[in-house]
Amino acid sequence: MAAGGEVPDGKVPGGEMPGSRVLGVDAGGPQRRTMQRPPAEVRHAEELAALRDADRDPRPPGWQLSLRAARRFVVGDERAGISRKFVGNAALVERALVTLATDRGLMLVGEPGTAKSLLSELIAAAVSGTSTLTVQGGAATTEDQIKYGWNYALLVSEGPSPRSLVPAPMLRGMADGRVVRFEEITRCPLEVQDCLLSLLSERVLAIPELDGPDGMVFARAGFNVIGTANTRDRGVNEMSAALKRRFNFETVFPIGDLETEVALVEAESAALLRRSGVEPAPDRDLLEVLVGTFRELRAGADGAAGGRSSAVLSTAEAVSVAHAVGVRGWFLRGEPGSAEDLVTCLAGTAAKDSPEDLARLRRFLEQQAGRRRGERWRELYAARHLLADR
Repeated sequence: MAAGGEVPDGKVPGGEMPGSRVLGVDAGGPQRRTMQRPPAEVRHAEELAALRDADRDPRPPGWQLSLRAARRFVVGDERAGISRKFVGNAALVERALVTLATDRGLMLVGEPGTAKSLLSELIAAAVSGTSTLTVQGGAATTEDQIKYGWNYALLVSEGPSPRSLVPAPMLRGMADGRVVRFEEITRCPLEVQDCLLSLLSERVLAIPELDGPDGMVFARAGFNVIGTANTRDRGVNEMSAALKRRFNFETVFPIGDLETEVALVEAESAALLRRSGVEPAPDRDLLEVLVGTFRELRAGADGAAGGRSSAVLSTAEAVSVAHAVGVRGWFLRGEPGSAEDLVTCLAGTAAKDSPEDLARLRRFLEQQAGRRRGERWRELYAARHLLADR
């Protein structure tokens, strides 16, 4: 790698940068239809191409789209035929994009299931054209998985060399000027988190095993980091003050409006059901019951449900339950899911964190569901006996 950060396009020591290919699969080829979950740049390839072709606004160095075009990609633009992909505050998206156009990283924090990862994926796809440079944080995450590792067969036979180097997402992102996503950073040990300090402040990654210019990787224009952290992990591996200073923090809040949340759950669960081979669309009335139940259990409505649930009853969990209800109804009985399917699927969601959460769900069905108006609420109340064996 040449001094001063001059890097041949699409190259890093030891490998080729990912472009339009995702894990060896041509994003435009027939394999796209068999992907369980294509990345954002594949799902929305046509919209990204249309935005690039029509984009006449100034772009920050290294960006694939201008800031205004990236905003339209995320929050939607009906006049331009761009769908809305993130249901949230547009001002949050603007602040996030402005942060990435500076030398500070972006940290998205909030409750689990509030679409932090989705937002980071969409922004990375808009800014860099790829969202697959991702580190998934966890207790077992190591520096090798963040920066670089080695092909040990070549290392033994040839010694340290660019050919034996195995670039990890951070090295690839710096070398090619792309956004790197670091999911759930607070689940990583503190010493692993702090390996980002020099990368974010000095914008250089040292490879001491290599001599000469190959031993220094200078970040190209367009490189930055989007981190995510959920507030329920706060205090597990709290970020150091030094690392916090390298990020601007933005909080992603749950959806406040019931109708908006129901519409989102309907759209997302319908897409999942189609990919699962389920023909009927989800029942809108049943989804309203599902989302209403989640919202009341989250808040401990009226105090009659036994207090606020400690389970993660997020919008993302509601989508997962709606998907399971549709799959259960279609593949077991050849029909859309019912209230009985909903009760059965709710039990596994509500009892994840504490047995008391299952008791709260029982109390809610006994004391609250029967008071609600609507046929689906009455069916939910009638199916409450299905929790007896849980």
